[in-house]
Amino acid sequence: MTALIALVRKDLILFLGDRRALLLNLIMPIVLGAFFGYLFGGSGVTENAKINVAVVSQDNSPTSQKIVAGLKTDTALTVLEMPLAEAQEKVLKGKLNAAVVIPAGFGDAAGAALFGTKAKPEITIYYDPSQSAVLAMVKGMLTQHVMQNVSAEMFSGAGGQKMVDENIAELEKEASNNPRSAELQEFLKSVRTFQTRNAAAKTADTDKGQPERAAGLSMPFTTTDQAMSAGPQKYNGYAHAFAGMAVQFILFMGIDAGIGVLLAQRQGLWNRLLASPITVTTVLTARATSAALIALGLLLFIFTVAALFFQVQVAGSMLGFLGVAVCFALVTATFGLLIAAFGKTPEAARGMATFATLIMVMLGGAWVPAFLFPQWLQSLTLAVPTRWAVDGLDAMTWRGLPLDAAWAPMLAQLGFAVLFGGLALWKFGKQRGGTRA
Repeated sequence: MTALIALVRKDLILFLGDRRALLLNLIMPIVLGAFFGYLFGGSGVTENAKINVAVVSQDNSPTSQKIVAGLKTDTALTVLEMPLAEAQEKVLKGKLNAAVVIPAGFGDAAGAALFGTKAKPEITIYYDPSQSAVLAMVKGMLTQHVMQNVSAEMFSGAGGQKMVDENIAELEKEASNNPRSAELQEFLKSVRTFQTRNAAAKTADTDKGQPERAAGLSMPFTTTDQAMSAGPQKYNGYAHAFAGMAVQFILFMGIDAGIGVLLAQRQGLWNRLLASPITVTTVLTARATSAALIALGLLLFIFTVAALFFQVQVAGSMLGFLGVAVCFALVTATFGLLIAAFGKTPEAARGMATFATLIMVMLGGAWVPAFLFPQWLQSLTLAVPTRWAVDGLDAMTWRGLPLDAAWAPMLAQLGFAVLFGGLALWKFGKQRGGTRA
């Protein structure tokens, strides 16, 4: 036991004495966690970025003018009017998210298509393919404004009255050939009656100094948005970002621990150490213990900084948070042993281990949340230890879940730790006295 403690103490002193490595493992996850956390929404107090959209209106009808005015008042959009060529160039260069082109004659054509069987006019939307999600958002908001203003013009505008009169005249001409035209005539006559009454009401409102009443179709509902989290705080994007960056850089520290064993073997220190009355198991246990303590210390320090400066809270179970942290520290330690056991040279082992770590971090949802992945990939990433670490830390921080939610991430990580540690011991056991064959 004395030898084990001495070896652990030696590893801790060496790690703390390497100031460059210490600063790298402490500062980089904090800097990147702050950056990604800001992109993910920060602490919930920042405003959402607006969508930058250009509008090219080639139609001077009152309907199109109202559509453009409505888009400009939308709080989710920043709308700029400009010529078509300039709008296309800005979207192509990524300076605008999208450009909406309202063609000439759109107001009349849209009204005719609303009440009749005329062809529907086309609105062209140029969009940045790197931001394809923006297209659906722009189309949704555009649909709302177009329907409201086109229907308003048809029900209460001069263009609508003219359109209804023309359609009634056409139906009267073909009444003998189309028996069902009479039903449509009755409907349009009812619309004309409504238009007449609405026009009279608008005139009365104007005489009284009251604003005009629009008669267009509008959304028949409103929504109340409520973010779901069990904790007392709102969603904090920094919590997920710090979890992901901490997992990534602590795994890099685990790589360094494994490479340290390979360097010791190359320099002959491994053989001299084993020449003393110390078993291979004791040396490996000491290395794993020191790596786990360092990993746990780094994780707790990173989240302490996140709590002090970025309002990240353990809104769930503190015991669950510590349990997930300890289990991830064990995964890191045994991952280092696995690298030491199967690595042939420090250079080759570092390259392969870095590649494997980046893949695990990416699939574990450390860079972007795993729910953005396709469903099949979300299921596949359950076979990656980093997925359980990030999900466990998320559950105990911003999600505010109880201790029960920590058991699955803890058990999964312990399973990976046992697997990695078992493979490492098996591989070292095949070597002669812990040296390379």
